[in-house]
Amino acid sequence: MTQVRAAVPPMRIAALTVYVTAIPVVIKRRHGSGDVEGSVRNAIVKIETDAGITGWGDAAPWSVFTGTVEACAAALDVYLRPILIGADPSRIGQLLVDADHAVVGHPEAKAAMEMALFDIVGQAAGLPVAELLGGRCRDSIPLSFSVADPDFDRDMDMVKRLYGEGLRLFKMKTGFAGHAADIKRMERFRKELPADAELRIDYNQGMEAHDAIRQLRDVEAFRPTFIEQPVPGHQRAALAEITRALDTPVLADESVFTPTDALQVAAGRMADLVSIKIMKHGGMMAGRRVSAICEAAGIACYGGDMFETGIAHLAGTHMIAATPNISLGCEFYQATYFLERDLLAEPFPAVDGKVVVPRTPGLGIAVDEDRVRHYAVETRS
Repeated sequence: MTQVRAAVPPMRIAALTVYVTAIPVVIKRRHGSGDVEGSVRNAIVKIETDAGITGWGDAAPWSVFTGTVEACAAALDVYLRPILIGADPSRIGQLLVDADHAVVGHPEAKAAMEMALFDIVGQAAGLPVAELLGGRCRDSIPLSFSVADPDFDRDMDMVKRLYGEGLRLFKMKTGFAGHAADIKRMERFRKELPADAELRIDYNQGMEAHDAIRQLRDVEAFRPTFIEQPVPGHQRAALAEITRALDTPVLADESVFTPTDALQVAAGRMADLVSIKIMKHGGMMAGRRVSAICEAAGIACYGGDMFETGIAHLAGTHMIAATPNISLGCEFYQATYFLERDLLAEPFPAVDGKVVVPRTPGLGIAVDEDRVRHYAVETRS
C-alpha cells in the first residue's frame, strides 16, 4: 500500500451508514445445511470521506454458516464505527487490526468494511482494487452456477439456458434429498448436457461420515471436477480419510475459515482444494493469506461466495483477479440470476459465462443508492 498511498490525497472518514436490506430472490436454493428462499438480508455499509469520496461494502451472512445480519449490523454500527470515524481510509491494514481488537469474529462485517475502504482508496488513486492488491493476473474469471433448486425440472431448464449463454461450470448441491435422488440428478445432468458442461458436487456438510466414502464412490462415476465439503467442517479427520480414499479431488469450504485452519488442512493433507470466500475469511486480504498458505502446499483454490449483492461480488472479483492460486473459477451468479434486483447502478459484469474484471477505479461500478434505500428495512447512521 505504500506506493499507492503516496498518490492518495489526505482525507478522513466523516460518516458511516449501515443499511439492513431484504432483497427478494427469484429461485429457491436448497443445500445440505439449509434452504434459502423468499429474500436475503444483508448489511450494506456506506463510508463517506471529507474529500467527497464514498465507498461501499456488503456483509452477506448466512445464519447456519457465518452469522446473522443483526450481528453484522451491530458490529459495523456499534464496534467498528468508532475506529473508522476520523480515520485515514488508506490505512486499511491498521484499521483491520483495530477491528479485530474491537470485536471478535464477525468476518462479514470486517469484509464489508475492508471493501468500502479499498473502494475509497481506489477511487482516490484512480486505480481498480485489483491493482491495489498487487496487480491483476487475469482479466476474466469462469463463472459457476449452483444447481440447487428443489424443483429439478426447473433447475435443468435454467442450466440449459445458461449453457446457451456460455456457462460451462455447474455445481450441483447434494445431501438434502438422499443418495438415490442425488444419483438420479447427476445421471440426468450427464445425459442432457453436452460433454463440455463441467459438473461439480457440493454437499454443504450434508453427509454422515460413516457412510460417506461408499456413497462418494458412486458419485465418482459421473466424473465431477471436485466434491465439496461432504462432512461437517469440524470433522477434519473424516475429511482427510475421504480425501485419501477418492480419486476425485475433495474441496474444503466450511473446514477452512482462518489462515490457521488452512495451515492445519494443508499440513494434514485433509483436502485437495479450498474454497476462498471473503465473507468467511473477513475480507480480500485475509482470503489472499489463506490462498497463499494453500499455494505453498500445492492446493488450488476456488472463488466461493455467500448470498451477496454485486458489491461483494466485485470485491471477490478483484481479489481473484490479483491472486493466481484462486484458479478454479467463481460462483458470483447471485447478482445476475438469484436476486430480484441487484444494488449496482449497472449490471454486474457477467458475460458469455465469465466475470469480466472491471478496469475503472475502486470496485469499478457505482451503487444505486436509491435502490439500497428501497430494499432497506433498517438504517443506522
